[in-house]
Amino acid sequence: MRVLVTGAAGFIGSALSERLLARGDAVLGYDNLNDYYDPSLKEARLARLTPQAQFGFVHAALEDRAALSQAFANFRPQRVVNLAAQAGVRYSLENPHAYVTSNLVGFANILEACRHGEIEHLVYASSSSVYGANRKLPFCVGDAVDHPVSLYAATKKANELMAHTYSHLYALPTTGLRFFTVYGPWGRPDMAPILFTRKILAGEPIDVFNHGRHTRDFTYIDDIVEGVIRVLDRVPAGDASFDALHPNPATSAAPYRVYNIGNHQPVELMHYIQVLEAKLGRMARKVMRPAQAGDMPDTYADITELSRDTGYAPTTTVEVGVGRFVDWYRAFYRV
Repeated sequence: MRVLVTGAAGFIGSALSERLLARGDAVLGYDNLNDYYDPSLKEARLARLTPQAQFGFVHAALEDRAALSQAFANFRPQRVVNLAAQAGVRYSLENPHAYVTSNLVGFANILEACRHGEIEHLVYASSSSVYGANRKLPFCVGDAVDHPVSLYAATKKANELMAHTYSHLYALPTTGLRFFTVYGPWGRPDMAPILFTRKILAGEPIDVFNHGRHTRDFTYIDDIVEGVIRVLDRVPAGDASFDALHPNPATSAAPYRVYNIGNHQPVELMHYIQVLEAKLGRMARKVMRPAQAGDMPDTYADITELSRDTGYAPTTTVEVGVGRFVDWYRAFYRV
């Protein structure tokens, strides 16, 4: 297939592009290489892809409608995976306009390009953050997600609503993936694994928010990519059993689906830190802090629907995944 991947220099986007190329697909990467975190890491990820003949790259932002339209016109993708977005919960408290520009205006541009480009299937990144103030665990795609606790989460819920509109009006097949905490080699340096690892190796204290009591459904990058590809290959149709009197928010009479994609195995943050300490061979100096604004106490993915429809079955334990991450970190940063 010909697949356009936005956010191709990002953590998930680069890993996905590598897998698509390995199976013989042609991939056009699209990324603005912004400085939300060190662009050199993004460039290093891209350097693993650019030598491959079936890979092309466009350096531009989603909100640049002309550049995006030109990319679609030149490459003529059959399917699109939209992973580009302004990420981060806490950053949204300080820079809200970045989220409106990238996650709302940019996503509208993606939808319009897919509509006019007659795209077979748009897969896009949502987030476990949409569950917000919901305290019912595990999180199920049939649950209400009407109480976000960060602007980032609100923009991701808005993406789901926008996608449904295009699925309904224009029969554009769309699938949203609510990613749960993704970690592994080539991960984002603004997330806990790299932040903790850097400080532990430097002998610096780490801030442990909520006193380490909250849980996260840590999901290894290879399992995530496997799930994305399974979804990409399964173009949704309208749900014949959809009941408009008792609507399921994860499905529709239109060609629209939303899935959780996680490990279905929540891990307490303190246990994650203990595994990291064991793999590094060093103890962390921990500074216990209260919970931060916008953070969710717990995340736990119910992946029943994704497993049923695609056969998705994550297999990587935290112990194995953290070990692989540490091996990569030491090799990449030479420590």
